[in-house]
This record gives sequence, structure tokens and C-alpha cells, in this order.
Amino acid sequence: MSATPYVIDQTQARALLAQIDVPQIMRKLFRDLANGQAVQPAQQLVEFPQGGGDFINYLGVLAEDGVYGVKTSPYIVREQGPLVTAWTLLMSMHSGQPLLLCDAGELTTARTAATTAVAVDALAPLNATRLAIIGSGKVAQAHLHYVKTLREWQSIRIYAPNLGEDRQTASLLQTLDPRLSIADSREAAIAEADVIMLCTSSAGPVIDPATLSKPALITSISTNAPRAHEVPPRSLNDMQVFCDYRLTTPGSAGEMLIAGEQHGWDKAAIVGDLADLLSEKVPRPEYDRHVFFRSIGLGLEDIALANAVYHLQN
Repeated sequence: MSATPYVIDQTQARALLAQIDVPQIMRKLFRDLANGQAVQPAQQLVEFPQGGGDFINYLGVLAEDGVYGVKTSPYIVREQGPLVTAWTLLMSMHSGQPLLLCDAGELTTARTAATTAVAVDALAPLNATRLAIIGSGKVAQAHLHYVKTLREWQSIRIYAPNLGEDRQTASLLQTLDPRLSIADSREAAIAEADVIMLCTSSAGPVIDPATLSKPALITSISTNAPRAHEVPPRSLNDMQVFCDYRLTTPGSAGEMLIAGEQHGWDKAAIVGDLADLLSEKVPRPEYDRHVFFRSIGLGLEDIALANAVYHLQN
């Protein structure tokens, strides 16, 4: 076996991902996690000196597939704005040799959105018909791509600041699904929604669940900003909380850290994670109050997608 790994750039990764059933790969890895066939260590955050930024390492082992790996993602502080990149290295557990080095930008977008889609399928009411999306970038677009067939959505509303003036993005979004409409305000987007997907890079809250008129499923993702969170930390006390992986997410998710320090929330209150849900260890929630799903992004997700990309090359 050659010790030289395949090197996949962003354009190649995008083309290869189009050939992969990403949500199905995410479902398999969480079942592997539940069955003891995968290992998910905590994220490793390392700060650069003099406030120059940081990098996060996302690690993972897929024993059944015979691979392990790491995604490393730096957050580089610059005068013109922070720079965030990511690369994933896939290694063989059998030979100890590198198999693949892949620009992880496309992988990260796909696995983030597909993980949310797996959660929506497992958690959303079966009769959910109204979907709201906050955010309009590539991650939001990928979220829409993966969830649009999961329920019989009668309305899909999206909101992002200045989206009304960004005709190019607005036009692109509306080609993704004919049911989609662009809301004039955040409040209009989330009104009466059954599922609200927060798909932003915000470091602070973008909605307050306390203002919603009915119980909803709210999904939230991560950005590299320190202690980033998309809902007020205090709101966790009033919601049924789920996450991607209960052993690691509370140690990284900003609202969970703050809620524990300032609002008396305990990570023991987490109802379940995706491994629990996909192995049916916890039931689908009742909607007597909001359901919150928090994803921080797992190394396993990156490794699983990198492995799928690798096998397309062989």
C-alpha cells in the first residue's frame, strides 16, 4: 500500500459528495456508536498565542470500517476578519498509513446539515408541516436540501438579515424548493413553525424560544467563535434537550456551558443523543414543551464522510 494519501481539494470533494447518501452514512455511524463499534473523543481546542485565534481537532474511530482520523480546523484572527479552514486526515487502522487528506469545507457543510436532518427525522412530529430556517448561506442551503423530503412540508420560510436585498442568494434559495418563501422578519419566519432550524454563524442568540406561540423542534449548530450559541442559555431549563453525542457535546456547546455556570442547568437533563434515538433507547418526544437539538459536529461525522469519499476513489 502506498504511504501517499489521496489529496482531495474542495472542488473534487463537492463532486464526490454529490454521489454519496450523506444522511444514511450519518445514521450508520450513530448506530455504530451505540453498538460500541465507534469511538468519539471530546473535541480538542488549542489557542494560539497572543489572541491569534485557535484550532479545534475533531477525532474519531470507526472500527468496523478499519479507519480513524482527525479533522483540524483553525480560526485565524486577521484584520480583515477571521479565517476558518478545515482539513480531514483519514488513516488505516490496519496498516497505520494515511489514506486520504481532504479539504473538509464541503464535508463539514454536508455532515452538519445531514446530522441535523437525521435529528429532524427522529425528533420532529410526524405531522409537522411548517418549517422555518434562520440563515441563508451554504449551511442553510444544505439543511434545506437534506430535510425537504422528511415531512410533508406545506410551508418553508427562511429569514436572514439583508436577504431581501441579496437577489442572487434569494433566487438560488427559491430554486431549491418551490414551497420556500423569504420572510420579511425573523418573527414572521418562525411564527407557528413546527420545526425551526438555526443555521447561522452567530456567536449569540438569534431567537428566544420563550417568544414562540407553540412547542416546536429547534435545531442549532456550532461555529468556531468562543462559546457560540443560537438560543439564550437560560432557555435550556424550559426545553427537552437532545444532542448529537451526550458525552462530548455539553463540554463544548456554548449555551450548555453558560447554562450550567449561570442558570442551574445540569447536563444530566439531556434526554438523549442520536445514538440513543437511532438505537431506540429513548422514545420520540411529546410536544408539551419545546424540543431542542444541539449539534457541535463530531469527528466521527468527518471521518465517516472522508471514508466514503476514499472508497469512491478506489
